[in-house]
Amino acid sequence: MDKTKLIVIQGPTAAGKSALAMELSERFGGEIISADSMQVYRYMDIGTAKPSLEDRKRVRHHLIDIIAPDEGYTAARYCIDAAAAVVEISGRKKIPIVAGGTGLYIKALTGGLFEGPGADAGIRDRLLTEAREAGAIVLHQRLNSVDPEAGAKIHPNNVRRVIRALEVYLTYKRPISELQNEHGFNETPYDALKICLTKERSELYSAIDSRVDAMIEAGFVAEVRGLHEAGYSFDLKSMRGLGYKEMGLFLSGASGFAEAVGLLKRNTRHYAKRQLTWFKKDRGCPPTPERGNDKWFYPGMKSDIIALVKGHLNI
Repeated sequence: MDKTKLIVIQGPTAAGKSALAMELSERFGGEIISADSMQVYRYMDIGTAKPSLEDRKRVRHHLIDIIAPDEGYTAARYCIDAAAAVVEISGRKKIPIVAGGTGLYIKALTGGLFEGPGADAGIRDRLLTEAREAGAIVLHQRLNSVDPEAGAKIHPNNVRRVIRALEVYLTYKRPISELQNEHGFNETPYDALKICLTKERSELYSAIDSRVDAMIEAGFVAEVRGLHEAGYSFDLKSMRGLGYKEMGLFLSGASGFAEAVGLLKRNTRHYAKRQLTWFKKDRGCPPTPERGNDKWFYPGMKSDIIALVKGHLNI
């Protein structure tokens, strides 16, 4: 059976993924599946850079505004929801175009998701207590000692993933990285063309700063204030997301406005660097001799991208 063809546009924030997805959708008859872990939340519009209502009228979008800010959402659920969207889009004889910067979501959809063995609540609770009392960095150092490969991949501040990796090791006496390597992430019903999009570093950082300024001008502070006044705590996972956390610090009096904006710009640049590192390791987005063995597409290479898409779609 032929695999369903997907086009995947991935890369760091502010690289132009949404604009490219719109252009390819209109040119080739596609619909867009968001791969953004923040755009799933309703009422969180400005800080997540959701497509405008006009864009959503021009091209149908999926997996945007599907849950409330106090609901949970995982890569496993995304995989199910995105797969359903692919079936729906393909059923209309349209091309599914996945676009976003949440690498784990894209990996789950295109390469399969390793969920690991079952959880052990007792071990997890002990690790959570250790994280609170000793600090996240101590827990990460412990992970490095038993599973250096996982430790290198997981940021010390990502306490949830550090705890999960340690939980697997303590329960099954095997590193989670070893289990992931055995899984292989190869079972997928899709023939996915991955387009890694970025900009030169200075241009990317400038675009990030401009985006933050535009968010503030568009009323981002009022958006965050409105969410909080509606009962959504600053402690929620969604409200700790990039942008919402920094504005929450300002609104709660923990920082000044200029400090919060500067922190948001800095944290967004750091996030973009982590995204670049993630996608650089994506073996499903191989370099090509035609581009000097560079896997990245840059602004001005649109004709190359269109040619690649035509070849993938056999048109």
